[in-house]
Amino acid sequence: MEWRQLLSEKRRGNYARARDRKHDLRSEFEKDYHRIIGSASFRRLQDKTQVFPLDRSDFIRTRLTHSLEVSSFGRSLAENISASIMTRGVDPAFSYETKEAICEILQCAGLIHDIGNPPFGHFGEESIREWFASHLDTLLYHGRPVSDILGEQEKKDLLNYDGNAQGLRLVSRLHFLVNENGMNLTYGLLSAVMKYPVSSLEINKSASDKKYHKAGYFKSEEDLFRDIQKTCGTHGCRSPLAYILEAADDIAYATADIEDAFKKGFLTYQDLLRELKARGVTAHYTSKLEDAYRMGEAMKAGNPEEYAVMNALVAFQGSLLHSATEGFMSHYQVIMKGGYPYDLFYHTPAEKLLAALKSIAYDYAFTTASIFRTEIAANTILTYLMDHLVSAALSYDEGRYPGLLEEKFLSLISENYREVYHRMSAGADEAGRLYLKLLLATDCISGMTDSYARDLYHELTGSGALR
Repeated sequence: MEWRQLLSEKRRGNYARARDRKHDLRSEFEKDYHRIIGSASFRRLQDKTQVFPLDRSDFIRTRLTHSLEVSSFGRSLAENISASIMTRGVDPAFSYETKEAICEILQCAGLIHDIGNPPFGHFGEESIREWFASHLDTLLYHGRPVSDILGEQEKKDLLNYDGNAQGLRLVSRLHFLVNENGMNLTYGLLSAVMKYPVSSLEINKSASDKKYHKAGYFKSEEDLFRDIQKTCGTHGCRSPLAYILEAADDIAYATADIEDAFKKGFLTYQDLLRELKARGVTAHYTSKLEDAYRMGEAMKAGNPEEYAVMNALVAFQGSLLHSATEGFMSHYQVIMKGGYPYDLFYHTPAEKLLAALKSIAYDYAFTTASIFRTEIAANTILTYLMDHLVSAALSYDEGRYPGLLEEKFLSLISENYREVYHRMSAGADEAGRLYLKLLLATDCISGMTDSYARDLYHELTGSGALR
């Protein structure tokens, strides 16, 4: 792969007039940034779950604050890696302009890497997948089971429903900017957010190469995916920028989840120190936590434990940024050839630290009784919405009155989303129209915030779930 192709400024649609381009001095990737932060889809992330759904505390992260952190870490990593490439002279074609483009792309990629996630975090994805697993064989369309009509990839898209694929669909089709091209972002950016450049037919969760663990696109966007791959020269491989984005995401959530668990009272300083040592993290890192505690005491900090945890996490972030940079540089040639199957922390000094932080957060935050209660309520909400929105979507565009209840649920689906359905279904066969109708329902739900989904459920049922 070559940076010249990877940093493609191509867009699916070009709308600016020559006069506008002459007076607009922004780079193409700066334009991407402004389109993203000005979008309603990005703003909705402020009310979508990171770890703690519908939390009333102002210090607990949402998808929006998490995305801003990933954007920040992504740009920092891009700066470090680019500087290392130029300083070490490993790629004579790598220029200052290349560095600037990479930094701008990674800053944008961090903002949209989770933009397709449904309400209630990853549990929302699991609920949608489980709904389809339970209903595809019994749900009828034109008197036949849906599973008998859909093609194999279409079924697997639904059974493996994922926010990554939904994100590509959202920014390239569902978000209305000018026409059917969504935000019309550059191919260089879209390639960078494709952590999983495979279809649902190619998923292999046990594969050593992480690119096979999830699907990166739905069949509905396969033509766009192929065009991006051809233009950027990735040809079934991850873009090198996807590795950097993944590392930024890992650093952001691994350290933030620990902080949030501590602030919520689920994890103490002693818990963190004990668990880091129990998981084989070296004294090089655990001493940072202990030293910070002693410093907090010496400074007579109001809460030495909080001082220690917060300062140690900042130090951990610095160590992780350094390790990710070295991980990229150590495997630069293999990454550029598309053959590197691991993340950037693999076999680096910080590999155990990152794994420990993730597992501690899981044990102390993700498996708490309060999270379980919230997830049970969230599943009730999403199941109800799936039941009725799928029924309504199947009755849509059938040339007949859909029924009183279906008509009311159809009114909840964005007019933009329905327009996308009509454009894509024109000339499609029965299976194609059915598939797009099911996506119409998931498009609607994925566009909801946590609060909107909860309040809508409460309004329609009179229930108090998650209130």
